[in-house]
Amino acid sequence: MRKITLSLLAAACTAFLAACSAGSTADGNSDGVIDVVWYPNESGEDLKSSREAIGNAIEEATGKDVEHHLTTDYAIAIETLVNENADMAYLGAQGYVEANAQNDAIQPMVVPSGSSGTLDDAMYHSWLAVNQEDQKNYQADGEFSLDAIADTSFSFVSTSSTSGFKVPSSTIIEHFTEKDEYADLTEEDLMESGPLFSQVLFGNSHQGSAVNLLNDSAEVAAFCDTCVDNYVEVAEGEENTAGSTYRVKDDAAEPFNTVTGSEFVLMSVTPVLNAPIVANTNTMTEEEFNAVHDMFTSDEVANNENIFVPEDSEESALFTKSDQERFVSVEDSWFDPIRELSE
Repeated sequence: MRKITLSLLAAACTAFLAACSAGSTADGNSDGVIDVVWYPNESGEDLKSSREAIGNAIEEATGKDVEHHLTTDYAIAIETLVNENADMAYLGAQGYVEANAQNDAIQPMVVPSGSSGTLDDAMYHSWLAVNQEDQKNYQADGEFSLDAIADTSFSFVSTSSTSGFKVPSSTIIEHFTEKDEYADLTEEDLMESGPLFSQVLFGNSHQGSAVNLLNDSAEVAAFCDTCVDNYVEVAEGEENTAGSTYRVKDDAAEPFNTVTGSEFVLMSVTPVLNAPIVANTNTMTEEEFNAVHDMFTSDEVANNENIFVPEDSEESALFTKSDQERFVSVEDSWFDPIRELSE
């Protein structure tokens, strides 16, 4: 993801110790390799140099080789880590919560900060979007209305996606359960056709969900700003503002190369906690965890333009630097707001 822009740096030390505690008795792996698994969103060829820069930092910190495991499915990435076939992963907040619930040896290491360089503004944005030419169909009295998404075809990312399912589904359920017709609406109801949507699709990545919208497979789609930032630009309005129009760049890489020039409008924008880089403390030793953590939070990594690409650069990378962005420590409890969405 790029431009990943909530946080509490004051908790950094506690965060780090909490994350390491589970790994203090770990034997670590013995094959001389650190295996890193990536979500589909970050598995594209356009982000290869950024993945490799992350890998190089891990290699420098541990003295071990890094092997990257690319995926086409959120569940595969999570299960690979949970089943201890990988040592590290870059997961969304929901993915981390799911992984930690299945294997408490999986602990957060760092998250990308906001522009302040702290956890205070470490957030990105969950979008609900519609095609530009259809936007009036989703408005009432000149304002976008969630009422209008009933009986539409809808695209989510994955049920393990924070901004591509968990956050938007929570918003949708909160809105519709106030109506007698949908009083019993559940998260499970949103995973399939009826009672709210005429059809439900899953893009398996944020890019895939966006393309489902732009190629008319879906009428409304959920996806996040950071995962599509490399492919789109603001055509009208302000960034991350409901009512703004985005346009797919003429030179957009796959999968957007089939929908270049297409435009969509944001009908809803919701802030979301930044995604963590996590480690399995059963397969990494405390020494390895500490070494990678210290490398990631160093100025060396913060200033690595293959990891934190300058905001005005044309290059693609996982993260963007507009000011003081860097990796900062994080504790497990920081993700409790995401856990609470399932309660």
